[in-house]
Amino acid sequence: MSKITPFLWFDGNLEEALNFYASIFKNSKILNLDRAGDVAVSGVFRLENQEFFALNGGPQFKFTEAVSFFVSCDTQSEIDEYWEKLSEGGQVQKCGWLKDKFVLSWQIIPPVLGEYLRDKDPVRSQRVMQAMLKM
Repeated sequence: MSKITPFLWFDGNLEEALNFYASIFKNSKILNLDRAGDVAVSGVFRLENQEFFALNGGPQFKFTEAVSFFVSCDTQSEIDEYWEKLSEGGQVQKCGWLKDKFVLSWQIIPPVLGEYLRDKDPVRSQRVMQAMLKM
Protein backbone atom coordinates (compact mmCIF):
# COMPACT_ATOMS: atom_id res chain seq x y z
CA MET A 1 0.00 0.00 0.00
CA SER A 2 1.28 3.48 -0.85
CA LYS A 3 1.73 6.05 1.85
CA ILE A 4 2.00 9.84 1.68
CA THR A 5 4.17 11.59 4.26
CA PRO A 6 4.34 15.39 4.44
CA PHE A 7 7.94 16.64 4.36
CA LEU A 8 8.54 19.81 6.41
CA TRP A 9 11.62 22.04 5.99
CA PHE A 10 12.62 23.98 9.12
CA ASP A 11 15.21 26.73 9.47
CA GLY A 12 17.41 25.67 12.39
CA ASN A 13 14.58 25.00 14.85
CA LEU A 14 13.59 21.44 14.00
CA GLU A 15 13.84 19.94 17.49
CA GLU A 16 11.96 22.85 19.08
CA ALA A 17 9.20 22.49 16.46
CA LEU A 18 8.81 18.74 16.95
CA ASN A 19 8.62 19.15 20.72
CA PHE A 20 6.09 21.97 20.29
CA TYR A 21 3.77 19.90 18.06
CA ALA A 22 4.14 16.78 20.21
CA SER A 23 3.11 18.81 23.28
CA ILE A 24 -0.11 20.00 21.60
CA PHE A 25 -1.59 16.88 20.03
CA LYS A 26 -2.62 14.14 22.45
CA ASN A 27 -1.91 11.30 20.03
CA SER A 28 1.62 12.30 19.06
CA LYS A 29 5.13 10.96 19.23
CA ILE A 30 8.60 11.86 18.00
CA LEU A 31 9.60 8.60 16.33
CA ASN A 32 13.16 9.46 15.32
CA LEU A 33 15.58 12.36 15.64
CA ASP A 34 18.87 12.23 13.72
CA ARG A 35 21.71 14.42 14.96
CA ALA A 36 24.99 15.79 13.69
CA GLY A 37 26.73 16.47 16.97
CA ASP A 38 24.33 18.48 19.13
CA VAL A 39 22.13 19.62 16.23
CA ALA A 40 18.99 17.76 15.14
CA VAL A 41 19.21 17.46 11.34
CA SER A 42 16.10 15.40 10.58
CA GLY A 43 13.28 13.69 12.34
CA VAL A 44 10.13 11.67 11.96
CA PHE A 45 7.09 12.38 14.11
CA ARG A 46 3.42 11.43 14.29
CA LEU A 47 0.46 13.67 15.05
CA GLU A 48 -2.99 12.05 15.27
CA ASN A 49 -1.92 9.02 13.19
CA GLN A 50 -0.35 11.19 10.46
CA GLU A 51 3.38 10.68 10.04
CA PHE A 52 5.63 13.61 9.07
CA PHE A 53 9.27 13.86 8.03
CA ALA A 54 11.13 17.02 9.06
CA LEU A 55 14.46 18.45 7.99
CA ASN A 56 16.59 21.20 9.53
CA GLY A 57 17.29 22.51 6.05
CA GLY A 58 18.17 26.16 6.59
CA PRO A 59 16.76 29.44 5.28
CA GLN A 60 16.39 28.51 1.58
CA PHE A 61 12.68 27.61 1.73
CA LYS A 62 9.83 29.10 3.77
CA PHE A 63 6.36 27.91 4.71
CA THR A 64 3.45 29.75 3.05
CA GLU A 65 -0.35 29.57 3.18
CA ALA A 66 -0.19 27.59 -0.07
CA VAL A 67 0.03 24.53 2.21
CA SER A 68 -1.81 24.30 5.51
CA PHE A 69 -2.88 21.62 7.96
CA PHE A 70 -6.59 21.30 8.67
CA VAL A 71 -7.47 20.28 12.23
CA SER A 72 -11.04 19.03 12.36
CA CYS A 73 -12.48 19.63 15.85
CA ASP A 74 -15.70 18.19 17.24
CA THR A 75 -16.27 20.67 20.07
CA GLN A 76 -15.77 24.35 20.74
CA SER A 77 -13.44 23.52 23.65
CA GLU A 78 -11.29 21.47 21.25
CA ILE A 79 -11.23 24.39 18.78
CA ASP A 80 -10.27 26.79 21.57
CA GLU A 81 -7.53 24.50 22.88
CA TYR A 82 -5.83 23.96 19.50
CA TRP A 83 -6.29 27.61 18.56
CA GLU A 84 -4.71 28.87 21.78
CA LYS A 85 -1.78 26.47 21.72
CA LEU A 86 -0.94 26.63 18.01
CA SER A 87 -1.27 30.42 17.77
CA GLU A 88 0.99 31.08 20.79
CA GLY A 89 3.90 33.12 19.45
CA GLY A 90 2.42 32.98 15.96
CA GLN A 91 -0.03 35.04 13.93
CA VAL A 92 -3.83 34.83 14.04
CA GLN A 93 -5.49 35.13 10.65
CA LYS A 94 -9.09 35.22 9.38
CA CYS A 95 -11.57 32.38 8.88
CA GLY A 96 -10.06 29.94 11.36
CA TRP A 97 -6.53 30.19 9.96
CA LEU A 98 -3.36 30.84 11.93
CA LYS A 99 0.38 30.64 11.51
CA ASP A 100 2.24 29.03 14.38
CA LYS A 101 5.55 30.36 15.70
CA PHE A 102 7.36 28.35 13.01
CA VAL A 103 5.22 30.06 10.31
CA LEU A 104 3.41 26.82 9.45
CA SER A 105 -0.25 27.48 8.51
CA TRP A 106 -3.13 25.73 10.25
CA GLN A 107 -6.91 25.75 9.86
CA ILE A 108 -8.81 25.03 13.07
CA ILE A 109 -12.36 24.35 11.97
CA PRO A 110 -15.40 22.30 13.00
CA PRO A 111 -16.24 19.56 10.47
CA VAL A 112 -19.81 20.86 10.12
CA LEU A 113 -18.59 24.11 8.57
CA GLY A 114 -18.44 22.54 5.11
CA GLU A 115 -22.00 21.26 5.53
CA TYR A 116 -23.21 24.71 6.52
CA LEU A 117 -21.43 26.39 3.61
CA ARG A 118 -23.03 23.90 1.18
CA ASP A 119 -26.53 24.40 2.60
CA LYS A 120 -29.17 24.35 -0.16
CA ASP A 121 -30.69 27.50 1.30
CA PRO A 122 -28.49 30.25 -0.22
CA VAL A 123 -29.50 32.78 2.45
CA ARG A 124 -28.41 30.42 5.22
CA SER A 125 -25.12 29.47 3.55
CA GLN A 126 -24.38 33.16 2.91
CA ARG A 127 -24.96 33.95 6.62
CA VAL A 128 -22.47 31.22 7.52
CA MET A 129 -19.94 32.65 5.06
CA GLN A 130 -20.37 36.16 6.49
CA ALA A 131 -19.93 34.87 10.05
CA MET A 132 -16.81 32.93 9.06
CA LEU A 133 -15.27 35.99 7.39
CA LYS A 134 -15.55 37.86 10.70
CA MET A 135 -13.65 35.18 12.59
